Amino acid sequence: RRPYGNQRKRHRCHCQPQDGPTPEIYGVVSRVVTEPLDAARPVLARGELAASEAEVLRDHPQLERLLTSRFQAVIVGFSDGTAARQFLPPAPPRVHSFIYQCSPAEIAAFTAGLDLLRLLLHSGAGAGDEVTAAFLRQAAAARPDAAAFAAQAGRALALELAADAARLSAILRRVVW
Repeated sequence: RRPYGNQRKRHRCHCQPQDGPTPEIYGVVSRVVTEPLDAARPVLARGELAASEAEVLRDHPQLERLLTSRFQAVIVGFSDGTAARQFLPPAPPRVHSFIYQCSPAEIAAFTAGLDLLRLLLHSGAGAGDEVTAAFLRQAAAARPDAAAFAAQAGRALALELAADAARLSAILRRVVW
């Protein structure tokens, strides 16, 4: 049956929360900022004579209620319960999901393959090359043979950036320390 007059089927695309457990989503932090909750109140440094951050917070307890830290991450994969997948998950993370830092063992296991490099390199994140290099340094440090991993990562980067030798060289200089 055809629609009458201006009546047409409307197709909508939307995200719905998944029923059941959500997959563990892996991301690489690409930006962190601490800012005031009230944009009209600029952040001022406190504790010029303090010996530690804990001392600053003890002397200025209001800071924890006036400042917030926000971060952005590039999603590079997820775990479906059976294996780690290095591509975007079927649904975005839930709004109130908790964030955890991966252990070195989790980083080593997740980076056994390096398909995630394409997501990092083409994420559009500010300083994306720096983020990629920092991530690879951390992944290398999570392994007993960091040099072997760095060589593997260099080969994977060379495949991804075959047409951009200058960019490849710049990232590799930052990976090898």
